[in-house]
Amino acid sequence: MTTFLGFLGACIAAAATGMIFQPGVWYGNLRKPAWTPPAWVFPVVWTLLYLLMALAATRMAGLPGNGTALALWAFQIALNTLWTPVFFGGHHIRAGLVVILLLWIAVALTILSFWALDWIAALMLVPYLVWLTLATALNFTIWRDNPSGG
Repeated sequence: MTTFLGFLGACIAAAATGMIFQPGVWYGNLRKPAWTPPAWVFPVVWTLLYLLMALAATRMAGLPGNGTALALWAFQIALNTLWTPVFFGGHHIRAGLVVILLLWIAVALTILSFWALDWIAALMLVPYLVWLTLATALNFTIWRDNPSGG
């Protein structure tokens, strides 16, 4: 239980950036595609994803040879934590796109490294990668459609 709470704490820290750097008026005024999910979807999805991330990392924590897998998990949660202050806090759409692209790669590598040790833990991260694919496409489209940065 302590291990799970540690990983959940890292996820809560990442989620806290969303409470500190909220979308606000700036984001509301940006041109966004018609397929942008409604605002209420984001906290619901992220809550589920963070729980899955923490559970997956907890499964990995007790396995021998988990160093690379957990290092990748730590790297992706750091990038996850970084995106919100860059995009919403700094209003840096292009820099946010760079961060989320790196995050997508880090999560894909994390899934591959988890798979080698625990395929269930790896599958727990697949919804995260699917959501990041949508989020990356949304970030790209916002960047493309708001050349002045809003």
